[in-house]
Amino acid sequence: MKLYYSPGACSLAPHIVLEEGGKPYEAQRVNLAGGEQRTEAYLKIHPNGRVPALVLDDGTVITENTAILPYLGKKFGLWPQDEMGEAKALSLIGLFAAGVHPAWAHISRPGRYATDETAHPNLQATGIASFTTYLRQIDGMLAGREWFGDAYSVLDAYGLVFYAWATRRAADFPMAELKNYRAFRDRMVARPAVRKVLEDEKVAV
Repeated sequence: MKLYYSPGACSLAPHIVLEEGGKPYEAQRVNLAGGEQRTEAYLKIHPNGRVPALVLDDGTVITENTAILPYLGKKFGLWPQDEMGEAKALSLIGLFAAGVHPAWAHISRPGRYATDETAHPNLQATGIASFTTYLRQIDGMLAGREWFGDAYSVLDAYGLVFYAWATRRAADFPMAELKNYRAFRDRMVARPAVRKVLEDEKVAV
């Protein structure tokens, strides 16, 4: 399998899962800053010009973490086996993809939401407030537990992404309050596969 990723982007999650899986894979970096995601060649892989994109051995392409993570989770035994566990996992992935990620995008990419640059500071302020709420919500989810689910899973790889993003702008967020989330970060970094991917992508958490 081949994963198209960009260092520190949400593609960090499937990158970690592939490393945890212990099977051979190829990680192909996409230079977002250089506009590689908008080239004709890459748009044939991912028509929306985003990462991640996962190319299977038969050439099939899967995009979006909402699809890639369940696929890889089932393949590598990092997905809930019971019906309710799966429903809860899908619910959390949906929250991460449709709620937490867009909140961050308002901070990091306000131009995606408004062409008028005078509106960007307001969009960023709104994003910071929303992302802060999500960080506290995530911290609460981790109270009294090691992982987001009953066992280590793809949810944890995805959950680490947002802590890494918050670390980039730590002054904007109540990092000291997030004791459960920080302890989770420590457990994640203690995993060899996670540590290797963070080192490969040069991502600080």
